[in-house]
Amino acid sequence: MAAKTTKKTTRKTKPAVLKTDQDELLGYYRDMLLIRRFEERAGQLYGMGHIAGFCHLYIGQEAVVTGCKAAMQDGDQMITGYRDHGHMLALDMTPKGVMAELTGRATGYSKGKGGSMHMFSTEKKFYGGHGIVGAQVPIGAGLAFANQYLDNKAVSLAFFGDGASNQGQVYEAFNMAKLWDLPVVFVIENNQYAMGTSVKRASAETELFKRGISFEIEGRLVNGMDVLAVRDAAQDAIDHARAGKGPMILEMETYRYRGHSMSDPAKYRSRDEVTKTRDESDPIEGVKKRILSEGWADEDALKEIDKEIKAIVKEAADFAIESPEPDPSELWTDVLIEAD
Repeated sequence: MAAKTTKKTTRKTKPAVLKTDQDELLGYYRDMLLIRRFEERAGQLYGMGHIAGFCHLYIGQEAVVTGCKAAMQDGDQMITGYRDHGHMLALDMTPKGVMAELTGRATGYSKGKGGSMHMFSTEKKFYGGHGIVGAQVPIGAGLAFANQYLDNKAVSLAFFGDGASNQGQVYEAFNMAKLWDLPVVFVIENNQYAMGTSVKRASAETELFKRGISFEIEGRLVNGMDVLAVRDAAQDAIDHARAGKGPMILEMETYRYRGHSMSDPAKYRSRDEVTKTRDESDPIEGVKKRILSEGWADEDALKEIDKEIKAIVKEAADFAIESPEPDPSELWTDVLIEAD
């Protein structure tokens, strides 16, 4: 007799007009706009040769990390893959320090030696930036294990993409996280194309929030283009984990407007598809429309915010370009810490 399947561990977000206020929504608008303008500038610097190697932009996905950050408390941690500039900015890492690292300067967060894939800030509880696909997920579970051991009530958020969701180490992390009811939230940023293949072609189960069913991990599908929907789902998941009930999986349905990296022409999808998504679902435009409809700001006020953000980003870019490159002696630093 075939085993009976169950859907008891899955919940979908219902569309609704979500509660917010003027200060909160204007704050989200500013935060997402900073990420958008920063990434646009990073793309320009890459094209000019100031950023070398790989550069993965977060344009289109800003609502995911902004909404998740809004639900976090002091002491909570974040870890992600290589599409990480937005996560750093959401955690209040300085645009100057992030851009300087991207350009390989001594004033960067990793002294210009790491780039986007090896950027950390223990002060801001950001643990990378990882180049190995899916490797951050078991590390995120490890952070949660440490939190549980220390009984500090902190929750770790481990972000990864739809492509990484098929990695074996992800399922090992799921199993251990639920086995020990670790305080971790697994956030799948499903931008639908991984490195360049549609999730419909690469995954037998395309509803990624169901991936935890066999481990008894509850999952939820979330509109990752709506910062308020992300905020509410993240709050529920973080509260669940902090209460000792174990992990949750949040599948954020989102979309990246650019290629997988700056070297990706993204020919696997049509320009019309990108334009349609941007016109109908852009996370920043959605917030802007709500602000205007509520009468919380007018077009001139929002243009002034954009002007201020552009000035901050320009200052960060100028700082990065003008900063010195690391001294060759830095090759021998930060390699090994010897015990006292």
